[in-house]
Amino acid sequence: MLKGLDPRLGPDLLAALRSMGHGDEIAIVDANFPAAALAARLCRADGHPATDMAEAILSVLPLDDFQPCAAFTMAPVDPAEPTPEVVRRFAEIVAEAGQAGPPQPLERHEFYARARRAFAIVATGECRLYGNLILVKGVIRP
Repeated sequence: MLKGLDPRLGPDLLAALRSMGHGDEIAIVDANFPAAALAARLCRADGHPATDMAEAILSVLPLDDFQPCAAFTMAPVDPAEPTPEVVRRFAEIVAEAGQAGPPQPLERHEFYARARRAFAIVATGECRLYGNLILVKGVIRP
């Protein structure tokens, strides 16, 4: 344990977050996501909801403010489907972290491709469908 750090941030995840540079991306994904197949670096957070991991990660990770959007969710396959509750919660979490607008939805295969290019993927125990979020790391200003 370290003082001041969320205990959900394990050593592998902390190392990945510390190693990321400006513009690098991290994907926080649900239990159905093919994380092991797609990840360059896989950090396990089994037993934790994706929303909890987003809060923990954003307690130490600055969002990129050099671009209009620094957060992306997976859009429902059926465009007529209402916005899932988990996606609404992601929007609240990134707003609390300072992002001006809501996360941008990405089509499922576009989300998979972007997650494959991410610096790391955090595989959670999230059971809600569409519990997937990509965050873009920003800079810490002096």
